[in-house]
Amino acid sequence: MRYRIAMFLKVEHDGPVTTLLLDRPGKAHAYHDALLDELDAAIGALSTPVVVVGSTGNGAFCGGADLDAMKSADPLSPLDLKAQRVFDRLARSPAVSIAAIQGAAIAGGCELALACDARIVGPRARFALPETSLGLIPTAGGCTRLPRLVGAGRAKQMILLGYSVDANTAVSWGLAVESSADPLARARTLAAATAERGAVALRLAKQVIDGVDGLGAERIAEALLYHRRS
Repeated sequence: MRYRIAMFLKVEHDGPVTTLLLDRPGKAHAYHDALLDELDAAIGALSTPVVVVGSTGNGAFCGGADLDAMKSADPLSPLDLKAQRVFDRLARSPAVSIAAIQGAAIAGGCELALACDARIVGPRARFALPETSLGLIPTAGGCTRLPRLVGAGRAKQMILLGYSVDANTAVSWGLAVESSADPLARARTLAAATAERGAVALRLAKQVIDGVDGLGAERIAEALLYHRRS
């Protein structure tokens, strides 16, 4: 296993699996511009078919945006929201992404988890999107990805009524695929097994499930032809 540690993100490579670990334990792994930049760079550099997204330690998964950093944000920054762009890049990445959620995934932290293709939760995992209590709305994918996963009614419970979802509820709703005492270890095991399914098949299946345009369909057809010739 090879490691690379940036200032706020720990990157680990183990064969066909890359693990990205948020590393701001003193801030509940809340993200600011520097962490988002490191995460964006790591996603752009992915060369493995599967990636695990988690955080160091046994506390929160991610507390969302760093509130101290938000105090100095430009009022126009939501029009070019970095978190939205980075999380969308993860969602659109060819790599299959599995989130390992051992604790609270709040606000943008929940949206980071939603950007992944699957989620493994620990017993203390909790999902919440409290933005409306602050006169805001989830803007990094929460209002769009959550309804697709759990349905509009349950998404409204969380976003409009402020419901917090625990690990058992997350599994029963389909927000998480399973619960584990050690979600990071389980996510890595599942990632390794997933990688054995074949990089081309995984990439194409993800594209079809997520939906592709006509040009994307052409690329899929061409890739299949090249795959048959190799």
